[in-house]
Amino acid sequence: MGTLGKRANRFLLIAAVLFLAACAKKQTEIPLEQRPPEYIFKAAEAQLAAGKKEEAAKTFGEVERLYPYSEWAKRGIVMSAFAYHKAKKYELARSAAQRYLDFYPADEDAAYAQYLMALTYYDQIDKVARDQGNTFQALQSLRVVIERYPDSKYAKSAALKFDLAIDHLAGKEMEVGRYYLKRGNFSAAINRFRVVVEDYQTTTHTPEALHRLVEAYLSLGLDAEAQTAGAILGYNFRGSVWYEDSYALLTGKGLRPEAKSKGWLSNIYRRVIKGTWL
Repeated sequence: MGTLGKRANRFLLIAAVLFLAACAKKQTEIPLEQRPPEYIFKAAEAQLAAGKKEEAAKTFGEVERLYPYSEWAKRGIVMSAFAYHKAKKYELARSAAQRYLDFYPADEDAAYAQYLMALTYYDQIDKVARDQGNTFQALQSLRVVIERYPDSKYAKSAALKFDLAIDHLAGKEMEVGRYYLKRGNFSAAINRFRVVVEDYQTTTHTPEALHRLVEAYLSLGLDAEAQTAGAILGYNFRGSVWYEDSYALLTGKGLRPEAKSKGWLSNIYRRVIKGTWL
């Protein structure tokens, strides 16, 4: 092939590349409103895969806006909630999840929307020193998943998170109770530990709460209450270090763990003996 032919081929190649680029540019300039729903949905998925979570959530929302009540809109709403949750935009995620539940309460993804709603609260539970409002909201939302969608694949995870949230609340009570105990405010400390024993008795904090009750009651000279707390501790957690410490405290004062109290602890003790407490 001659020089002229090579130049002609090169020119044709360049022209083709420029033409394709122009076509691509023209294609991208098509308004979103003129795109089919599946195109917008896939564009949102691509944004999500690229880590553009909030941008993806907005694009998923465009599917609903432009094609309301369509099957693509339904998918767009729940994916918008998912993307906003990933972006830690919890209020926006809740809004999208609630919208899905309002429009499609009986849909197969309703359980997932409710689970996402619960996660927007649960994922904000971090330090026990902070306000517990999110914990209570998480418990309420998780309970809905467990009770309304017991056969869904999210029920088991919701139940696990529910238990962890309860444990978190008990941890908060323990933290405040220890604070009062160290400062000699024994009555206030007892009130906190009592909440754990009565309301959060299945949590990991119960053995320590009972031991702290033994400490606090002994400090107030209320030996019968201390002995009863020690008896409950021994009945349920005899092999724990907390029982060993309580036993040492009681025997050091010539006392033994046994039911002596006639107050609230005696009611707990009777339930323990009947096997209806733990």
